[in-house]
Amino acid sequence: MNTLFSYISNYGIQNPKITLALWLLVLLIKPTFSQTNEYQADWESLRQHTTPEWFRDAKFGIYCHWGPYSVPEFENEWYSHWMYCNENNPEHELGKKYYQHHVKTYGPLNEFGYKDFIPMFRAEKFNAAEWADLFEKAGAKFAGPVSEHADGFAMWDSELTRWDAKDIGPKRDIMGELSQEIRKRDMKFVATFHRHWLLGWYPTWDETTDASDPEYADLYGPKMKRGDFKYPPSTHDLDNGFDGYYPMADEKFNQDWLDRLKEIVNKYNPDLVWFDNKMDVIGEAYRKEFLSYYYTNASQKNKEVVATYKFYDFAKGTAVLDVERARMSEMKDFPWLTDDSIDWKAWSHINDPDYKSANRIIDFLVDVVSKNGCLLLNITPKANGEIPELVKERLLEIGAWLNNNGEAIYGTRPWEIYGEGPAKVVEGHLSERKNADNTAKDIRYTTKDGILYAIVLDWPKKTVRLESLKKGNHLYHKKISSIQLLGYPKNLDYKINDDALHVDFPSEKVGEHAFVLKITPKS
Repeated sequence: MNTLFSYISNYGIQNPKITLALWLLVLLIKPTFSQTNEYQADWESLRQHTTPEWFRDAKFGIYCHWGPYSVPEFENEWYSHWMYCNENNPEHELGKKYYQHHVKTYGPLNEFGYKDFIPMFRAEKFNAAEWADLFEKAGAKFAGPVSEHADGFAMWDSELTRWDAKDIGPKRDIMGELSQEIRKRDMKFVATFHRHWLLGWYPTWDETTDASDPEYADLYGPKMKRGDFKYPPSTHDLDNGFDGYYPMADEKFNQDWLDRLKEIVNKYNPDLVWFDNKMDVIGEAYRKEFLSYYYTNASQKNKEVVATYKFYDFAKGTAVLDVERARMSEMKDFPWLTDDSIDWKAWSHINDPDYKSANRIIDFLVDVVSKNGCLLLNITPKANGEIPELVKERLLEIGAWLNNNGEAIYGTRPWEIYGEGPAKVVEGHLSERKNADNTAKDIRYTTKDGILYAIVLDWPKKTVRLESLKKGNHLYHKKISSIQLLGYPKNLDYKINDDALHVDFPSEKVGEHAFVLKITPKS
């Protein structure tokens, strides 16, 4: 910037009009040239942060819901909330089966509360190196744990709370061990954060439970009034950003939220910090302060980082938008993320899971990538630290597919259109259940280094029709040199007609899941 100032001053002696134009340019670009590498805690300054290329190239990441809520293995990771739905709780009917199961299995809530699961969460078979090996074999380029879920238990070695994995339960620095092993394998490290949900997560007003005991207030959160919160919020509430629906956090809760995040940044330097929704219960100044701290810290260390948000929790353009168990129906002109779980029913390990097939996950990934997105897939370790065999099988299957077809995923960018075919995506929070499996008529496109990839989402009977590449089309102007099927040694035969580009597939199936056509233009 000093060089530019000098140039303007010297040149301006000869040409004052150009000097004026250059000074106006400086005023426009000045926010991006901070000599101290600082981002101010205001949305305009934070919009100067750009999404790093590593994230746009990576496409696929893995994280895991793993904590004391993994111990009961019942229904889902919301056990810590629903277990308190007794006759004093207005959500009694919704959580009735959790409460009844808990009392029958563990005893009354004043004798056995959520805090009592923490010593049972021992993680005795947890091996960070084995986890990182699996993530690498699955083809993930970024990975990490849930740092803190809504239960208030920190999965790192924290100086701010006694309720952390280093001091109780596993008595190990889970985040520290994973960050080291993940980075050894040249993956980016992810930390995810849900603490804002703690505000009202437990019935701290219910004197019949341990949640009201002041001795455990540093775990269960501040005293709330009965009925302050309703869980889960409706889709309408989510779409409308919770305005006027929830009480805002007080200064103490806000500061604790921010302090824990700063501690994570200082200790583990995460490359990506992911946030669950409902973050708007946190004061706006604290949210801006976090982004300012995180981005400035990274800039001073010459790191490129990503923060994510849902709905309206950060201002548009200041971080990467994330959608939950959902995807976009159309291609977007901005990079985005979706997070989804390998289990249709839960985000944590339960005793009766319903795992998605590798085929479903791969098709989901392909669709997301074709629309300028990335996928963060959640997996479900057991409380003892083992990853279920059926989860491992799916991850290795995904990794095998990416090993053969990854050139059509990693480092690619969207084409002129995302794809073609009859399948329509239903958008919206938690909408993935509404989307049907794909067929051979569903094609998704990506591009890299001048090559076009057409990804066919099921094996066709013989010929694939690519209507977007028909004769005289306005989308693809290059003459084709060859069409290959990744994993097959010979070039494929094809014809370009007025209705479509027709590509003949081999008579016998090659590989599994989505099938990638590599369309190379003539030089």
